[in-house]
Amino acid sequence: MATSIPEISAATQPIPGLAVVSKRPYPGALVVVEGIDGSGKSTQLYLLKRWLEIGGYRIHFTEWNSSPLVRSATRRGKQRRLLTPTTFSLLHAADFADRCERQILPLLHGGYLVLADRYIYTAFARDAARGCSPHWLRNLYSFAPIPDITFYFRAPLEVAVNRIVAGRPKLKYYEAGMDLGISLDRAESFRIFQERILNNYDQMVETDHFVLMDGTVRVNRLQKLMRQILSDQIELAQFAPKKK
Repeated sequence: MATSIPEISAATQPIPGLAVVSKRPYPGALVVVEGIDGSGKSTQLYLLKRWLEIGGYRIHFTEWNSSPLVRSATRRGKQRRLLTPTTFSLLHAADFADRCERQILPLLHGGYLVLADRYIYTAFARDAARGCSPHWLRNLYSFAPIPDITFYFRAPLEVAVNRIVAGRPKLKYYEAGMDLGISLDRAESFRIFQERILNNYDQMVETDHFVLMDGTVRVNRLQKLMRQILSDQIELAQFAPKKK
């Protein structure tokens, strides 16, 4: 059964102390998007990225599970269906650690605005849904810098699932959570798996200071709100091109 979307108005207000970049050990800022598949997060981050690029801001984009160092091992494990929840989690942690060391931290120290499509909260939600210990996961990613803003795009379960199922000819084995033995039906397994992930995300809204975004709102309206929140909480002028 789909759960209702929590009240969004209060969650979109600036969070005291969250976005004070000067308190960070680096001059840059980190903005991430989170949410289950089909929530609209990637579309919104892409639009935000293009807006900032057109404005000439110093930005860097990174996305989950994209390190070339780990990609081939992950692909082989998926193809042979060898990944247990723990090994899958460790591969993603290795991927993140590589990107953090080579991209995220150097660019934050270099004064860039870093945009991340999924961050450590993906592991906290997804890997915990696979049975990994939440405490173990928090400890595993304890080296990660805390984002200045975490946009959490939340859409009702059925809406998000229907978006994915309608747009893909076939769900992948691990994507659908088939490794968990939830259901023999791939679409049903995906729905149950996403529900578990959604519940884990919802538990992090307050503890991890998520900025809650209604994934059912029109794309242009949601993008306008996202830009407003970003501008209110981060001093964008420090990332703007220098005037000659």
